[in-house]
Amino acid sequence: MELLNYKYLKTVLDTMEIPVFTLDAFTNLPFKGNPAAICPLMHELSDDLYQKIAVEMNLSETAFITRINPSDDFTTGSRFRLRWFTPTTEVNLCGHATLASAAVLFQHKKNVNPVLVFETKSGDLAVTKQGDGYIMDFPLNPPTQKDPNEFRDIIKAAVGNHPVQDVHLSSNTKKLMVRLADSCDRSVLTSLKVDPVALQSSERSGRVKGLILTMKGSPDCQPGYDFYSRYFAPWNGIPEDPVTGSAHTVLGSYWSKKLGKKKMLAYQCSSRGGELELEVKDDGRINITGQTVTVLQGTITL
Repeated sequence: MELLNYKYLKTVLDTMEIPVFTLDAFTNLPFKGNPAAICPLMHELSDDLYQKIAVEMNLSETAFITRINPSDDFTTGSRFRLRWFTPTTEVNLCGHATLASAAVLFQHKKNVNPVLVFETKSGDLAVTKQGDGYIMDFPLNPPTQKDPNEFRDIIKAAVGNHPVQDVHLSSNTKKLMVRLADSCDRSVLTSLKVDPVALQSSERSGRVKGLILTMKGSPDCQPGYDFYSRYFAPWNGIPEDPVTGSAHTVLGSYWSKKLGKKKMLAYQCSSRGGELELEVKDDGRINITGQTVTVLQGTITL
C-alpha cells in the first residue's frame, strides 16, 4: 500500500500542467483567420519540449510566452519573452501568433498595461490595444526586384502559365514575392491549387523559405482592399498559411511604394481568409492591426 501511495504521489508531483489557448487571428469570426496556439508559461521549457508541443498542436504556429522578470506576473508585467514554433522548426517572426499572444494577455490574463512588449528573435515587438483590435509594431522588410528567370521553376510550380508582373525577394526573411499581372482577376489567385511537395522540390537552394503570391486589389469596391495575397511555406512545414503577418512586412513595403500609400487594407484570400490594416511608418517599421477570437481554452498535461 505504501509503495502504491508513493507511486501515486510521484506521478502527481511529476505532472506538468501548461495552459493553452487557441485563437483565430486577423478575424472577428471563429474558424476564419489564422489559428495559433498560445502557452503562457511560468518557467522556460526545453527547446525539444517546445517543438513537441508544436507538433502536438499541429497549427502553423504555437507560441510560448515567458516572464523576463521573475517577480512579474501575466497581469502586471509589460515585457515578456516570445518564441514561435511551426510543427517542424522555430521561426524568427510570426504575426498572427504575436497578435494572439497579446490577446491572451489582455483578454484572459487581464493585463493592466496599455502596451505590451515582446522580446523576440526579431527584436522588440510592441503591441497596443485599440478598440476591438491590436496594433503590432513590426520591422519592415523591403524586398529587392529579381529576374523571374532566376526563379522560373518555383514560379511555374506555383502559378503555372498565368502571367507574372513582378518578382521580388526579401533575403532577410527568405520570402519570395510573385505578383500576378493586373490583367488577372482575383479568382485566378483564389483558385490556384498549389502543390506543397512540388513547390518545395522546385526550390532547394535555401534562398527561399516562403512564397508570397500577390495581386493588386480593388480599392474602389467595398471594403476597399488595396491588395490580395496568399502565402505558402512548405519549407517550414506549412503547406499554406491562412493569414500571415510576417509576409505583410514584405508586402506592405512593396505595395506602399507601388500605390503611393502609407495606409492600406489587405486581404489574404486563403480558404479561411483574413484582413489586415497596414501603416508603413517613416521609422522603417510597419503597424499591422488585426482582431482575434478565442475558440479554445485548455490544459496540456505532461
